[in-house]
Amino acid sequence: MTTPARGLHTHVLDALGLEITAGDCPPGRVLRTDELAQRFDVSRTVVREVIRVLESMHLVESRRRVGVTVRPAEEWNVYDPQVIRWRLAGSDRPRQLRSLTVLRSAVEPVAAGLAARHATAEQCAALTECALGMVATSRGQQLEGYLRHDIAFHRIVLNASGNEMFARLGDVVAEVLAGRTHHQVMFEDPDPAAVTLHVRLAEAVREGDAEEAERLTEEIAVGALHELDVLAP
Repeated sequence: MTTPARGLHTHVLDALGLEITAGDCPPGRVLRTDELAQRFDVSRTVVREVIRVLESMHLVESRRRVGVTVRPAEEWNVYDPQVIRWRLAGSDRPRQLRSLTVLRSAVEPVAAGLAARHATAEQCAALTECALGMVATSRGQQLEGYLRHDIAFHRIVLNASGNEMFARLGDVVAEVLAGRTHHQVMFEDPDPAAVTLHVRLAEAVREGDAEEAERLTEEIAVGALHELDVLAP
């Protein structure tokens, strides 16, 4: 159960995170603990905890005799899932989605090729199960159900690659997929061609066909970029 203190912490963190990533608190602005405590009607302890989290994301930095200063966007930890979530909630959503989708298109085909070489029987079975789940939820505007299977599918591919760096991108990919769904940058029902590609990708990984797995994943990425051109130009 969420405690009142934790609820206040989350509220202040989200408010400041959204303001900073949206540019409402521009780089160089000084955030003062007392002023923030008064504004949000919370204790200075809550504000300090929030500042520590923002510092860990490189959104702000504390300087002696200056205070807490907002950092430039190029210094942010743009791979932090919470930073991604805040940026996707702002007006810069189309550019952010495109940037993240291009990242996926560079990484996931290689990961899929590796997965075809290294995936265990259990991972192959789980991948097939997720693909079938995507098929089952691809009609009737079941986007939340589809999202769960889609996220799980891509996590398995990244993990099955056997590369720990790729595996750590699972949260990033999850935020991209969730952001597309929750901000209506998806068709009411997923593109049937994309669903079919995921089924074929699961088959390629199971059969150990690295070249086909890589090619199919590239096709999925191209389709995702095309959808952004239509839905978030």
